Amino acid sequence: MEFFTEFPEMGREQLRDLKKAIDAGFRDFSRTYGEGMEDFFNPLLQFLIWFEKLLLATPWPIVIGVIAALTWFGARSWKITLGSVIAFLVIGYLGMWEDTMATLAIISVATILCIVVGIPIGVLMARYDRAQAAITPVLDVMQTIPSFVYLIPVVMLLGIGKVPGLIAVCIYAIPPIVRLTNLGIRLVDKEVLEAADAFGANYRQRLFGVQIPLALPNIFAGVNQTIMMALGMVVIASMIGVKGLGVPVLRAISNQYLALGLMNGLAIVALAIIFDRVSQTYGKRLQAHRMDGKNG
Repeated sequence: MEFFTEFPEMGREQLRDLKKAIDAGFRDFSRTYGEGMEDFFNPLLQFLIWFEKLLLATPWPIVIGVIAALTWFGARSWKITLGSVIAFLVIGYLGMWEDTMATLAIISVATILCIVVGIPIGVLMARYDRAQAAITPVLDVMQTIPSFVYLIPVVMLLGIGKVPGLIAVCIYAIPPIVRLTNLGIRLVDKEVLEAADAFGANYRQRLFGVQIPLALPNIFAGVNQTIMMALGMVVIASMIGVKGLGVPVLRAISNQYLALGLMNGLAIVALAIIFDRVSQTYGKRLQAHRMDGKNG
């Protein structure tokens, strides 16, 4: 404590000046490049709006039928498929259909973005140890820093709306798929890689023909965790203008509406359980197929 009480006033002034300089620099950056960044992300915004409108405009029996088909394709379980159908029927009956479709839209787009960006980064980390050493601390920061903190620069750059919320969700949710892609590729047996090299496979053939197929169970485990973390950001993203199930939950917290908060919270839980069961079951099927291929 003596250090803090005896800290020179000059040092405190320098610290204040540094904070002011950082704030001023970021404000100047946002004013200079903010509009350009908005234009850059505008196609993403238009796609998100189109996808959300598509889900809302499609008749509910078709939406539930598509969800049931996707669930069956992923899980191959009539129990999980029937449970998914019942969950969405209950959600519609309780008047949460529109909010659920908005949440489903942003979670789907965020997951696709995380897959498109995260898997190549994981591949890069698996190929180069220096890349892994450089990227791992960044992933550590992304996973440990409070989500409210990185909402600040995102909102300052892009304002309030869907795109800032989507970016915040992606920042929070992308680390698992990056880590598990890297891990899955590194866990591929060296003997298998040596066999591929013996057959004259180049790097691209070895990556797409051997490493990624064998790493798919780990990659899908990363997809599972990414979806779970994205759903965990729904309520926080609602604070910066993202429509969905998080908005009623936030309203319930502000006005002490217990029933409203519980119903929408349970809807988020239902989505999480469905995504979790389907992705986990699909990953296990891939693992079983991989083991059958080895035994064969």
